[in-house]
Amino acid sequence: MRSEGLKDTAPVRPGEELDLEALARYLQGKLEGIENGLALEQFPGGHSNLTYLLRAGDHEYVLRRAPFGPVAPRAHDMAREYRVLRAVHPHFPAAPKPLLLCEDSSVIGAVFYLMERRRGVVLRSSIPPEFAVLPDYARRLSQAFVHCLVDLHGVDVEAHGLVALGKPEGFIERQVRGWADRWRRAQTEEKPEMEAVVRYLETHIPAEGQPALVHNDFKLDNLMFRPGNPDQVEAVLDWEMATVGDPLVDLGLTLCYWDPPDAEIVAGPVPCLTRGPGWYTRQQLIEAYAQRTGRNLEALPFHEILGMFKLAVIIQQIYYRWFKGQTRDERFAQFHLRVDSLVRAAWERVQQLA
Repeated sequence: MRSEGLKDTAPVRPGEELDLEALARYLQGKLEGIENGLALEQFPGGHSNLTYLLRAGDHEYVLRRAPFGPVAPRAHDMAREYRVLRAVHPHFPAAPKPLLLCEDSSVIGAVFYLMERRRGVVLRSSIPPEFAVLPDYARRLSQAFVHCLVDLHGVDVEAHGLVALGKPEGFIERQVRGWADRWRRAQTEEKPEMEAVVRYLETHIPAEGQPALVHNDFKLDNLMFRPGNPDQVEAVLDWEMATVGDPLVDLGLTLCYWDPPDAEIVAGPVPCLTRGPGWYTRQQLIEAYAQRTGRNLEALPFHEILGMFKLAVIIQQIYYRWFKGQTRDERFAQFHLRVDSLVRAAWERVQQLA
């Protein structure tokens, strides 16, 4: 599904192998090419659900499943992600087409689904040469990013029967309550500043905006750009948390990725591409979104704090799995440092608004 550089897949990480024989037996007669045997590689990016490239003769499919080991309740719901894609794809073509859902966890040890493979460029830690040679690539990528978010939020959820993907009424309040519950289940130590942030969010919930499709993790490396064309988004990936609700929830979290508030990213070893020259600034991104949507952004400061909070919880959940020995992926060993940094940044923003 993803590409960064010339090769976007890698051998499967130890401990994350799949039973290819069982998989082949299950898929026989369900998808083209299975009779020619299966080969498996892994998309190494990402920190949550596992994504594999499945080759079957001349055909290629992308397989998604939850991570190995215990997972948080209601998290990593691959059946729901499949159904979201099935509903959204006809109305938002950047959403990949899902092909098959298997809810029998005995096949490979978890519920999984397969979708079409798309080819393109995912931007993580560097700009590929095909974009870097373009003098205005950063502006064009920025513009394509914002236009894609606007297009997503512009899908008519009423006309296309997509409201059932979520519960728009009371959406923000449920977001705060649900993410607070996730935080407390994943805690590894007490953090009074985080509890103060939760109290702020619980007591400052703004009025709901016009409901829209909400991706809930809209960031640069969840977008795939067309090779050689920074103006075109080929795919939007990772739809696990997508729903219907106030779209400022998306924009608030997007800003946390685009212009990171935490020192672990600002001064960390992996550069934040969107802080580089030529990219939209945080304010330019906001203005471009406001101009194209006409939405009232008065409540955006609240949603930015909510975004910092949610991002801290997401990273804490991943760190919790490593802390409890549920994963051996050493990429997660220092994630608590970024959680601490995000918590401080969120609390500082709350104090600025007081």
